[in-house]
Amino acid sequence: SLGVSLSKKQAFNFCEMSCLSRDQEVCVLGWGDEHETEVLVGSVNGTVKTFSTEKGIFTETRQCGESTQGRFTGIAVTDSALITCVETGLLRVWKEGSTDTVEINAGTNVCRMRQNPSQRNQVATGGKENGLKVWDLERPETPIFTSKNVRNDWLDMRVPEWVRDMSFIPDSDKIVTCTGHHQVRVYDPASPQRRPVLEAHFGEYPLTALSLPANQDSVVVGNTHGELAILDLRKGLVRGCLKGLAGGVRGLQCHPSLPLVATCGLDRFLRVHSLEDRSLQHKVYLKSRLNCVLLSSKDLEVGENLVLGIILLL
Repeated sequence: SLGVSLSKKQAFNFCEMSCLSRDQEVCVLGWGDEHETEVLVGSVNGTVKTFSTEKGIFTETRQCGESTQGRFTGIAVTDSALITCVETGLLRVWKEGSTDTVEINAGTNVCRMRQNPSQRNQVATGGKENGLKVWDLERPETPIFTSKNVRNDWLDMRVPEWVRDMSFIPDSDKIVTCTGHHQVRVYDPASPQRRPVLEAHFGEYPLTALSLPANQDSVVVGNTHGELAILDLRKGLVRGCLKGLAGGVRGLQCHPSLPLVATCGLDRFLRVHSLEDRSLQHKVYLKSRLNCVLLSSKDLEVGENLVLGIILLL
């Protein structure tokens, strides 16, 4: 686990590298509280560690699964409860101070689970041949929304499904997804149809991650060949591309208020691009292949404070 100060382009490693093993590889991370003083780190071995950004140490370790159940595909918190999801589709709500857990079967081959930031009791899941579903954790029996696959292609053949990432669009009921078949789709659970209300394509390679900028009328997507693009969510057109990456994109996140996006991936660099002129603002080499990036909502000019959490692929 690394913290990066962009003002001095320094990286701080908070793990003892000599005792690390491959089963401690980190696959997901997220903020543990609204004040961003805790980072939740989910590893391949099924453990979830809590890292204190104020103390600079790991303060808690919880066993929330087994490596045989697959990697974590998402992690979140709500009402003093921890939410985890693994590749096999087991979605769990771990209530603090209780041994009882809520378990949901989200289907097999889940690639991503995301929480609705405005309604924290709702999460979305999706994966390979596992369409987008939205769950209400207070009523976990059945999903409150299940997407429907698009119509057959011009050869009347079924179009394969492969949801790789998704995000809830603020101030609306809509959800945007990206797929392993280079599609960007927008779903509206409030509309009568369960098929996408908008579909766009970018590139020729699988899309791996997406994030919504602060202006909310566009989405930033990245693929397995290091291509980044800004797509218009109103017309489905490509506004522009962000250049400089040399490896597949593993993680990207837009700043909540500033026109910036942070990306990391297999080329071992952390990059911060401007979404206004698409220029490269910062570039830091971090020695290892990178899995995830977590961007603080604080201003990037905070000096020594922990600005970015970067997780390494060990």
